[in-house]
Amino acid sequence: MGTALVWIVRLCALVGWIAAAVACTWLLGATAMARPWHEPFVWGAVAVGCAVVRAVALWVLRDGPDDDAFASDVWVRLRTGAVWLLVSFSSAAFFVALLTSPDAGEKLDALREAGAEISTATVVERQSTRGESDEEGGVKGYVSRLVISVPGGAERLVVRGAYTYDKPGKGTQVDVLWARSAPGLGGYVNESKDLPALAELRWKAFQHVELAAESLIAFIVIVLFGAALGTVSTLVPEAEDLQERAWSAPFQTVRAASAAAVFWGWTPHLLGHAPSVPQMLCVLGSVVLVLVVYVSTSVRSLT
Repeated sequence: MGTALVWIVRLCALVGWIAAAVACTWLLGATAMARPWHEPFVWGAVAVGCAVVRAVALWVLRDGPDDDAFASDVWVRLRTGAVWLLVSFSSAAFFVALLTSPDAGEKLDALREAGAEISTATVVERQSTRGESDEEGGVKGYVSRLVISVPGGAERLVVRGAYTYDKPGKGTQVDVLWARSAPGLGGYVNESKDLPALAELRWKAFQHVELAAESLIAFIVIVLFGAALGTVSTLVPEAEDLQERAWSAPFQTVRAASAAAVFWGWTPHLLGHAPSVPQMLCVLGSVVLVLVVYVSTSVRSLT
């Protein structure tokens, strides 16, 4: 029984690591695709399931294996480093997904389900507009309610929340994402987005045109920050302490609970449902939550 539980713990750790890495990789570029995002949801569920099963097995097992062939100093530190690599990558992926998510997700999903296409349209009426300021107080773009005409298509297509860098007027040409089969859905105009990527429903990381460089820089900074924390947490403690934490039921229960909370928070976002306030807080705090939990369970004992 003990040997079986030991291997369950090991296999859950391996499968959970792979599943979490795949889920976060999907999430990194899924914002260009229509929801529901089944791939990151399924892989995330597998990762959380493995974390929970591993924690339960550790509580039943009580102690780690007496004669562990995987307890060498090098192996323990490599394993710990791999965990921190995943923590860094997942935190960065959460941040980029939040930063690059479309501001009209439900509308985009409806347009893409109706067979969205991109056309160059002409503004026939500007019903309202407001400027958006940058950090220096200047105008970085305009959000408008427009009526546009699509050549060979809808003569009057209403676009709410159209984002353009220059103030649009009658006769201005804009690229619009719209569905020929459902003109009643209106259109989507946003010059800061990669419309072809949104229309083609293909995975693409850092697809936000305006924030592509910023999101990439943020991704790198968070990964490097997590890597720095991981380096300290991997090299400073004794290998025996790292091994003890890896087989500690309280430590792994806290980590499994944090993973479950993050997954629960992201579930509505992945499936295209309206999240509750607690779920929104979990999503917004997921970047920090993962890092904080792993730091706290790396520097002090819970037993």
